[in-house]
Amino acid sequence: MAYVLAGGRGSRLLELTDRRAKPAVFFGGKSRIIDFALSNALNSGIRRIAVATQYKAHSLIRHLQRGWNFLRPERNETFDILPASQRVDERSWYLGTADAVFQNLDIIEDYAPRFMVILAGDHIYKMDYEKMLAQHVETGADVTVGCITVPRAEASGFGVMHVDAADRVTAFVEKPVDPPPIPGQPDHALASMGIYVFDLKLLADQLRRDHADGASSHDFGKDLIPYLVRHGRAFAHRFERSCVRSGAEAAPYWRDVGTVDAYWQANIDLTEIVPELDLYDREWPIWTHAEVTPPAKFVHDEDGRRGEAVSSLVSGGCIVSGARVRYSLLSTGAHLHSYASLYGAVVLPNVSVGRGARLTNVIVDRGVAIPDGLVVGEDPVADAARFRRTEAGICLVTQPMIDRLG
Repeated sequence: MAYVLAGGRGSRLLELTDRRAKPAVFFGGKSRIIDFALSNALNSGIRRIAVATQYKAHSLIRHLQRGWNFLRPERNETFDILPASQRVDERSWYLGTADAVFQNLDIIEDYAPRFMVILAGDHIYKMDYEKMLAQHVETGADVTVGCITVPRAEASGFGVMHVDAADRVTAFVEKPVDPPPIPGQPDHALASMGIYVFDLKLLADQLRRDHADGASSHDFGKDLIPYLVRHGRAFAHRFERSCVRSGAEAAPYWRDVGTVDAYWQANIDLTEIVPELDLYDREWPIWTHAEVTPPAKFVHDEDGRRGEAVSSLVSGGCIVSGARVRYSLLSTGAHLHSYASLYGAVVLPNVSVGRGARLTNVIVDRGVAIPDGLVVGEDPVADAARFRRTEAGICLVTQPMIDRLG
């Protein structure tokens, strides 16, 4: 059974998560971030899936109901949405990642899976969990922890593992100041991906033990995994062993799109001639709620008023009406009017861009109506006064920001 932790607010995405949880944020034109973990589970042959939600979950739950309702109980397939509902007592919502599983342990045990794959619902990657499960069985591990190789200088923001030559975890530290290096690779560290494999019986015992510990924060990375490293058999599973790559992908791809800059970059990277992440791989599809839309349309063919998009992704339902689009991503239902110009723009669904507007290095939130002639991305001082501008120069534009322009 795959259990996806999707309750996080994702506050570093700023206004993008004002109305939705981070896993529900749009990505790649037609998907949501959570679709990657769910698609990995489905493509790996896992047909029992549960999603734990908490923060501002309506958008996420609606997406899951519309896009993931095809699993059928009569085929021994299940898909459960598990909002925080004070099931253990009347005061406690999900207190941590481990508690989000513990509070639903009776539901899980009713299904009686042998193995549990615990997943974070807020990363972009393609991975075959079956290979991680196979390693878990072969090593006789109490817990197997998915991990990626990162430069030591960047590892302080992760849970970091120290491993021996057999990849048994000998130490697990959360966000260390001085991350332990990989044996033989002094400049790199093994960082946790927030992916864990357990035997259900052992996981249930550990969750009950942790729940009874008043000093615990009830979190996998801070509490359960370090405990099992000290008292059990914890092994690391390296992402490169199970990452899914088509012939077009040169290196393993995993992204935490938890900041505005990282989110913008990961979307814009898709516009490359050969992007690092191949969304066109039919052997490993990214499942999602497919809205019924007409094809994208490009109209007008006059100098200065030609509907065109180059090095861009344009989703269904878009109308590029005499506008020019370069190195941008248009999500479903965007409507661009004459003489508008977009460069490095990540446009979420149902956005309208007015005549003559110029948008450079921006993220435009869902449903925003960009006024005629608005210029964003050319004057840093003006941008910072009106919109949310990062140090890297990316502007986030939401409808309340537009409304304040008067």
